[in-house]
This record gives sequence, C-alpha cells and structure tokens, in this order.
Amino acid sequence: MGDSSASYIHMLHYLIEKCLIFNMTKEECMEALSKHANIKPVITSTVWNELEKENKEFFEAYAQFQSKRQVK
Repeated sequence: MGDSSASYIHMLHYLIEKCLIFNMTKEECMEALSKHANIKPVITSTVWNELEKENKEFFEAYAQFQSKRQVK
C-alpha cells in the first residue's frame, strides 16, 4: 500500500471515529461522509467493517448502545 493510500485510510479511520463520537450508525456515517467528505459509502463501509473486526468488544457495546438509543 502506498503512502497516499495509507494516509487516506488513516484519515477515514479518524472520520469514522468522529462519527462514533456523534453516536452515528454505520449508515448515518456512510451518508455523512459521502455528503461532506465525498467518500464513497462502499469505502466507508469497508473500513468500518475492518474496524469492527479489530475492535470486536467495542463495536458490540456500541451496537447495544445504538439499539437502546433507537428504542427511546
């Protein structure tokens, strides 16, 4: 992977973390980054999925939080 690809993924990782801080779902994050950062949803989804694999416990807890949030 070239430096530009690595820095792009690093930037996207950072933007996804910002989405998480704002309690966004994966779909909301994909939409926001598509609209505001011109990042294709499929790319955001791919990086999000990799983050889920690497941080399984965090995303399980985040999913529980999201499901409780949607019930209210």
